[in-house]
Amino acid sequence: MINRNKFAVASGLCAGLLWVICSILVALFPHYMLLMTTHMIHVDITQMGWTLTWSGFLVGLVGWMILAGVAGALLAVIYNQMVGSEAS
Repeated sequence: MINRNKFAVASGLCAGLLWVICSILVALFPHYMLLMTTHMIHVDITQMGWTLTWSGFLVGLVGWMILAGVAGALLAVIYNQMVGSEAS
């Protein structure tokens, strides 16, 4: 069994760490990160560029951490249900 709350917090923290790393890479290498994103999503966004602000960074950080936390909690519930049904 997975502890739902701990897994949710771990998921949120992991997403937050990834967001910070990604934001640092965008700040340091904006052109290369834009090209990589273009390849990853299969859409040419090179004409749009990046807008990296502190408020955008913080909103994205909090948003992704909450979203990942909710997803982590849901994954833990589903996993625990599946494991519980195997024991029956």
